[in-house]
Amino acid sequence: MILEALGSTLLGLALAWAASHRLAHRLPARSLVLSTGPVGALVGAFITHMALGPGHALAVLLGAVTVSAALLSLLLRPTRSALRRSATA
Repeated sequence: MILEALGSTLLGLALAWAASHRLAHRLPARSLVLSTGPVGALVGAFITHMALGPGHALAVLLGAVTVSAALLSLLLRPTRSALRRSATA
């Protein structure tokens, strides 16, 4: 369980770091992004571990990455070109 938690935290941090570099113009403050990734991964690992039980380390890590990516996607803002269009266009 400790290795699953450590691995999911590192995967969430790597995903958040990649998102902050790739999508910096569409994300809020970097500290928020870099903290949301690992926290989301830990929550995903906990939920997946409780659902599947011990002995499914790869599935737990996959669940951690999925929840982390979902939480990071909620931080995305629309691009500036989407904001300039009117509602009737």
